[in-house]
Amino acid sequence: MSEHVMGNVSQLDDPFTALRQGDGVLDIDDQGDPVKMVLGLKDVRKAAHSWQLFQSGAIPGRIVVPSEVAIRDVRQLPFELDPPAHKGFRGLLEPWFKRPAGKAYQDKLTDIVSIMFDSILDNHTAINKRSSPEMVTHDAVKDIALVLQSRALTVLINVPMTEAQTWINWGTHVFRSDDNPLDASKANVLYDYLDEQIAHAKKAPGEDIYTELLHAEVEGKALTEEEIKGIMILTFAGGRDTVINALTNSLAYFSENPDALNFINEHPENLNSAIEELLRYFSPLTHMGRVATKDTQVAGHDVAYDSRISLCWASANRDESVFESPNEVNLTRKANPHVAFGFGIHNCLGATHARALLRIWVGQLAERVARVEVVEADENTEQWGEVARKVGFHKLLVRLHKRA
Repeated sequence: MSEHVMGNVSQLDDPFTALRQGDGVLDIDDQGDPVKMVLGLKDVRKAAHSWQLFQSGAIPGRIVVPSEVAIRDVRQLPFELDPPAHKGFRGLLEPWFKRPAGKAYQDKLTDIVSIMFDSILDNHTAINKRSSPEMVTHDAVKDIALVLQSRALTVLINVPMTEAQTWINWGTHVFRSDDNPLDASKANVLYDYLDEQIAHAKKAPGEDIYTELLHAEVEGKALTEEEIKGIMILTFAGGRDTVINALTNSLAYFSENPDALNFINEHPENLNSAIEELLRYFSPLTHMGRVATKDTQVAGHDVAYDSRISLCWASANRDESVFESPNEVNLTRKANPHVAFGFGIHNCLGATHARALLRIWVGQLAERVARVEVVEADENTEQWGEVARKVGFHKLLVRLHKRA
């Protein structure tokens, strides 16, 4: 769902306020498989922690909302596992996914972001020298965020940068096309690609994640190809549109809040808290599901065995009982227990990578750009039952004005 807008592009209203303050849940239908969305932060954290009651290890694809049961039968790992199996896979993968905390890794991300800004700002400067009446515009979604996300992913997977162009050609979504929220043919493109990469790593081992997984063991057993594929599907799908949303939403925010951009430039010591606040406010992923293992309750409401709930990170991050002035961006917010990357044993495996990329992106944006000008915006809005929530943009045409 899209909406063409100009003005207030940085605003992301909380559509869950009344429901959160009332029943605390929102009932929606998802392809005939209903979901009870849990809205308050306390209830979301409690349910996320209670993996014995609300499992992730259901039929592959069922905990995702909208459900992906119709388009895949490969289990995403460790995302769709519960203890004790979850622990072994999580323990195997965490060292690889913690690499973004290191300087060498962050230096590579810095180079990727720097090259992007060089390209954009040098292009603008060249046009200005020719006295062009207008500076060139860039689509922040396809020309900037998608490219940055794809190039950064090559560092996470540890493959050549040239591989990014293949992923860029797929577009902003792995499982979705412009007219189909669950596109099986598009999903098959990813599955076939992963089969090829795994086969290549078998023949020509390298230092990439495919080779690492082919030589790995969990509880003394080598991983099957399906397990490797499940890990890689999550790696590609889990951090794609969410990272793109975070990058584009940050541009939209600074376009209407230039003082905030100047503040970060003048006070870089506040960069980390600024990133956490932007993540809280924009919540790139609205919610994620679970399946009840028995008759129980959530937020005071009955939940039947084998029915679905979802943990609404976006609503929890605006909970007025926890966050002071939750609908305002406070870049120096001290207490910020947001759940933008989830909570509990299934907190986002790629969070260290995403934080590093966002920190470098916003830091360079503040240092090198004086003003972000939005020329055109086409908002991306999700519909969840009676509630419509803006998550980002289908298109965001911008001009970046270089600092003197």
